[in-house]
Parts: sequence; C-alpha cells; structure tokens
Amino acid sequence: MDIESARAYCLAKKGVTEGFPFDNDALVLKVMDKMFALISLEKADRITLKCDPERALELRARYRGIEGAYHFNKKYWNSVCFNEGVNDQLVCELIDHSYEEVLRKLTKKQRAEYELLPE
Repeated sequence: MDIESARAYCLAKKGVTEGFPFDNDALVLKVMDKMFALISLEKADRITLKCDPERALELRARYRGIEGAYHFNKKYWNSVCFNEGVNDQLVCELIDHSYEEVLRKLTKKQRAEYELLPE
C-alpha cells in the first residue's frame, strides 16, 4: 500500500474529513472531529492509527512493521509501515479498527449526528 491508497481508503468512510491541524506535513483524518489516522507526507511509508491497547501490543510483537507511534500515546497508537511485512489487507483492517475505536467512544449525541450523515 502507499499513502494515496491509504488516504483514499480512509476518505471513503462515512463522515471522514482531512486537514493539517499541526503543520504542513501531518495529514490528519478525522471522523466526527476525532482523529483516527495520521499520514506524514515527509515519511510517506507509514500511517499512524488508533488501536485497542491489548491488540496494539500483540501487533507490535507479531509484525516488524508495526511499532508504537512517535509523539503519540503508545498505549493507544501504532505506526504501521507499508513496506515492512504488513500487507494491504492488514493495513485496511487496521484502518477499519482505528475508525471503529473512535466511533465506539462517541457520545449519544455525537452518535446520533453520525447516523444522520450521508453514506
């Protein structure tokens, strides 16, 4: 996978927006104004994704291309390198997981707003 494919996959999800809230290098993808992915344009070989803490540790132990994310709470965030033993199917699964982790934590009001968004 490459950053354009990862970006397109993220943007195809319901309610996803993108922007550069930190600097001109860090493309942030959000759902309901909550970040679920970050793609560094400078290091275009990886994506940072939210993850369940137990699963995050399991993934890091199993795949050399998955590690705790730099400048993020490593308990919840992984950096996934596209070309280091992590296939496209797994990258998509981890993007889905990150998106779902954010959706799980929405308030009832936010969930109701999300449900009203167009597909």
